[in-house]
Amino acid sequence: MPLEVYNTLGRAKVPFEPLTAGQVRMYACGPTVYDDGHIGHARAAVVFDMVRRWLAFKGLGVTYVRNYTDVDDKIINRANELGVDYQEVAEKYTRQYEDDVGRLLLLEPDVKPKVSEHIPDIIAMVKTLVDKGAAYEAAGSVYFAVDKFAGYGKLSGRTREDMENVARVDHDPYKENELDFALWKAAKPGEPSWESPWGPGRPGWHIECSVMSSKYLGKTFDIHGGGRDLIFPHHENEIAQSEAANGTLMAKYWLHNGHVTKDGVKISKSLGNFIPLKDLYKSYDPEAIKFFLFGCHYSSPLDFTDPGLRQAERNLERFYEALDLVDALAGDDQPAMAGVPLADELAGLEAKVTAAMDDDFNTAKALAALFDFLHALNQHLAGKKSAKKPGSRALLKKAAAELRRLGGVLGLFSQDPAAYLGALTAMRVRLKGLDPSAIAARIEERKVARAAKDFARADQVRAELAAQGVILEDTPQGTKWRVEM
Repeated sequence: MPLEVYNTLGRAKVPFEPLTAGQVRMYACGPTVYDDGHIGHARAAVVFDMVRRWLAFKGLGVTYVRNYTDVDDKIINRANELGVDYQEVAEKYTRQYEDDVGRLLLLEPDVKPKVSEHIPDIIAMVKTLVDKGAAYEAAGSVYFAVDKFAGYGKLSGRTREDMENVARVDHDPYKENELDFALWKAAKPGEPSWESPWGPGRPGWHIECSVMSSKYLGKTFDIHGGGRDLIFPHHENEIAQSEAANGTLMAKYWLHNGHVTKDGVKISKSLGNFIPLKDLYKSYDPEAIKFFLFGCHYSSPLDFTDPGLRQAERNLERFYEALDLVDALAGDDQPAMAGVPLADELAGLEAKVTAAMDDDFNTAKALAALFDFLHALNQHLAGKKSAKKPGSRALLKKAAAELRRLGGVLGLFSQDPAAYLGALTAMRVRLKGLDPSAIAARIEERKVARAAKDFARADQVRAELAAQGVILEDTPQGTKWRVEM
């Protein structure tokens, strides 16, 4: 079936048809860089990386733009609190965000524009809106006149009263209408400013994305993405000012990822209920965090829990364990255990993953298909429901390659299995305060006991290690161990 996406603009699942055959232009709202990133920021980055990967997998050329908001009230307020220049704050947290998302093994956007680098473009669009009568100047600021745009509210579907109630939270006495919003803010003491036709000032929040998206993707592009919390007012305002300025549709499809919650409450910096990603990485593997985020549909809310994240980490570990075993068998002279059932599962895997991903990027169903295949692969690796057959090792290698290829549409399974498992074990050893040399000594003790047929002692050593979270597995290549949290 063709790819279908849930389009917030229209609030319906619809077939995805690029504006230009074979090409997709996509913009996603990036972070406001004034503090450490958290798992909510990670979800947005991971989701739109996944969308980009799937579109490319389907043979489409993708131009992906994700911005940085580096001029904003929050940045200025943080700089004032610290007694430093706003640029110092913005640059610090831009670097931190780059480090954080880099560890999630994401593809680099084609363009990563910053607000501070597009001030002349912003002034030009604001001037266009004033010249068209869609905006007005008051006391050195410029406001968009919502009543001049007939389609205001078409994205969010909110009532006029509801939108006004939200707007009143940020009351401005210079606005002619409560729903009007600032395109250009008059300079205040201690704030960065640039010269403009209306005097010194700086951009409003919403105008930046309209300018940067149109500059790099054109006046009308295929996909605009972001978190669900941006639907109103940010994306609603983007549509109004873009379409008023350019006289054409801004974006054909609007995709929004759901919130990450903790105990049912949205994780946010303002609520203080978040763990910085850089701290989360001290206790959890970054790829496992990505795996956790794919555990439900991208548009659904996702509750962050330690048990849930730890289970995702263990599930990802199982994939790497299977891939590691296949790699080990590739250098083994003995025939691998595999059979026709694995070949049948292999033949149908891509169709299952495709059906899931073409259904509005349903990563949870795609993972379920990969899990089913992993189960079949593990059965054959264990010699269940199969017999030794010529060429079985080639089949296993092909199965592992397919697992990597289809996992790659989610940005998973790209690491060397042995290196991944070793790093994961090292992290868990550190977290549990274990001594690897002591574990090795106990494994050797068990080996000696088994050689002497003292199986009671061997079982006791296994049980004592298990009590510490150290799980032993006897393989043809020797006894391996891992740590459970």
